[in-house]
Amino acid sequence: MDFNSRDPLSPAFWDERFDKAFTPWDRGGVPERLRQFVHDTAHGAAAAGVPLPTTLIPGCGSAYELAYLSEAGWDATAIDFSPAAVAAGKEAVGPEWQDRVMEADFFAWQPAAPLQCIYERAFLCAMPRHLWPQVVERWAQLLAPGGMLAGFFFFDNNPKGPPFGIARAELDLLLKPYFTCVTDEPVFDSIPVFAGKERWMSWFRL
Repeated sequence: MDFNSRDPLSPAFWDERFDKAFTPWDRGGVPERLRQFVHDTAHGAAAAGVPLPTTLIPGCGSAYELAYLSEAGWDATAIDFSPAAVAAGKEAVGPEWQDRVMEADFFAWQPAAPLQCIYERAFLCAMPRHLWPQVVERWAQLLAPGGMLAGFFFFDNNPKGPPFGIARAELDLLLKPYFTCVTDEPVFDSIPVFAGKERWMSWFRL
């Protein structure tokens, strides 16, 4: 398939792929490990008598997870800078939740209320490697101490992308000034583009 845009930092890059239905990163539903995380978090919040976390999904694409979190009672917002991705997300979540899918630049977007959770799903690996320190710094700015960065991290050394894989040592180097890892597990229901190369991780904001 031929594409005109080759720059993943441009919304046009992603618009063109959504418009041509070329979205190999899109699983078409909610990963099982996220379902478990939502269940466990709800259990812990109920036991502690605290509300469910206010959550951001950056680079949301089709945003299936947004509907799932919202239906589970989470205060969740999904953002993407690609108009075509936002349109796909609004269509996927349906009329009840489409107002929670917003066109926005992750580096400039400001939450209406303090965030307690950021869900990572193919956002970091969509970014060219030279921007990773800025992504991590922005995660740290958006999350208050005690917040959680949780989701799927893609490990690979292929120089081409997206997806741009990271080495575990490099991920640790980027995150450990701000976060400590509390969960690191293999993923058993990956879609082909990520199979054998992703792990579910949760990182506690220091």
